[in-house]
Amino acid sequence: MADTADASAAGAADTPAAEAGKDGGKQPRSVRVVLLALMIAMMLAMLDNMIIGTAMPTIVGELGGLEHLAWVVTAYTLATAASTPVWGKLGDMYGRKATFMTSIVIFLIGSALSGMAQNMGELIGFRAVQGLGAGGLMVGVMAIIGDLIPPRERGRYQGMMAAVMALAMIGGPLVGGTITDNWGWRWAFYINLPLGAVALAAVGAVLHLPKKRAQAGIDYLGVALLTVGITAVVLVTTWGGTEYAWSSARIMELIGLGVASLVGFVFWQTRAAEPVLPLHIFRSRNFALMSVIGFIVGFVMFGATLFLPLYQQAVQGASATNSGLLLLPMLGAMLVTSMVAGRVTTNTGRYKVFPVVGSALMIAGLYLLSTMDTGTSRLTSGVFMAVLGLGMGCLMQITMLVAQNSVEMKDMGVASSSTTLFRTLGASFGVAIMGALFNSRVQDVMAATPGTAASRLTEQSAQLDAESLAKLPAAAREAYQYAVSSGTHSAFLLGAVIAVIALAAAVLVKEVPLKGEGPEKGKTDDGAPAAAAVTEPV
Repeated sequence: MADTADASAAGAADTPAAEAGKDGGKQPRSVRVVLLALMIAMMLAMLDNMIIGTAMPTIVGELGGLEHLAWVVTAYTLATAASTPVWGKLGDMYGRKATFMTSIVIFLIGSALSGMAQNMGELIGFRAVQGLGAGGLMVGVMAIIGDLIPPRERGRYQGMMAAVMALAMIGGPLVGGTITDNWGWRWAFYINLPLGAVALAAVGAVLHLPKKRAQAGIDYLGVALLTVGITAVVLVTTWGGTEYAWSSARIMELIGLGVASLVGFVFWQTRAAEPVLPLHIFRSRNFALMSVIGFIVGFVMFGATLFLPLYQQAVQGASATNSGLLLLPMLGAMLVTSMVAGRVTTNTGRYKVFPVVGSALMIAGLYLLSTMDTGTSRLTSGVFMAVLGLGMGCLMQITMLVAQNSVEMKDMGVASSSTTLFRTLGASFGVAIMGALFNSRVQDVMAATPGTAASRLTEQSAQLDAESLAKLPAAAREAYQYAVSSGTHSAFLLGAVIAVIALAAAVLVKEVPLKGEGPEKGKTDDGAPAAAAVTEPV
């Protein structure tokens, strides 16, 4: 990246990049206030789904519509994934501050409307509005850090954002349960309003970034094609094997629509005046490799957070609340490692060791988790989870850091949104593919178990909790526990195999030491000349 890491803040009241270089990396107070606001925004985007998950039984009890329950999450996920690249491009074209504040406002509007929903249909629609804003929150946070902080310093702050993500995953279910039990489920949405208002006020008052002039209009056709393609992909991974059989006509239609839309999107991006996702950024080897690694991190992380609680409840006898707490070894290790990785990157300017070591630890952790059976203790499984968490902590934000430093300053938003999008798509594929393998293995084992109780359990798949299992005959309970441990073995073994691709990609990363004020001589980390964005100070 060129010295435009500093130029991007030219004309700003605080000139944060320059100040950081003058006083040994210490950021001025105004920048620290902005960073706090960014952390709140990141917390909002990450915490929302975690809180809503624990509130869903109460919501269904009041609003009804159990058959549409999955859409409360799917609508949010779809809107977030589809809008992510659009928000990134809008920030590059029209300025990061206004775009980010708009996304906060949309998220808060969606939160308020969701809290006022009177039926399941309204809630699903309002959750989609919330998801539109959430897509801009995730991208805006990372892109603004890219604008404010010199490359050498970014590792530290992006490590802090990874820590916020881990804290959201740990505390979300607990916060959601507490709010629902004491204030009612509507406050699971209303709680976003005061936090969002603080972030909005801080960003509006303190953040000073250049105002950009777009030389071309929005690529509406590109946006439409990409939205249809992403929507089809997410629906295939969400519905396949659950709502519809993988070989059903509906899934085949969605696959065909998704492929056609994405192929058309790629074709159009080579001709659009201002493409929503410029394909030239993928010419950077490091950027392409980080996209692959980010996809696999999403694949593994969300698969692990889904199937580990199932194993802990069905096999180890944990309650639903305790199974969330039992993920602490993985999430705690991820939090600590992400902070350490950011600090070391800032101090040394080097980063390649983290993708390589992180991918190796991720493979080791997944393989160890695949060895769990009905006799594995909580201590042993906790150690295995910690190994996986160490690996993911090395990868979480280093992928974003390297991706941002692989593109020109004018493409900072697109790079941030693309990396986020690949991680989101990886999560969708991970949950779908690992889930299909898990359920297939559970049903095969139970189908081979004699007895009517086993047949009934086969129909319920992996939906039994510890309390329900305790009421079953001993033989049926043991058979089910064996089936679940077999399912987790298959799912995590697949994850370990997929993670080998991440290790191969990490080995191929080209390391260029990060400088305090950006790489030397106006180059990106792949040696390409960096062009300054057309800016106009506000």
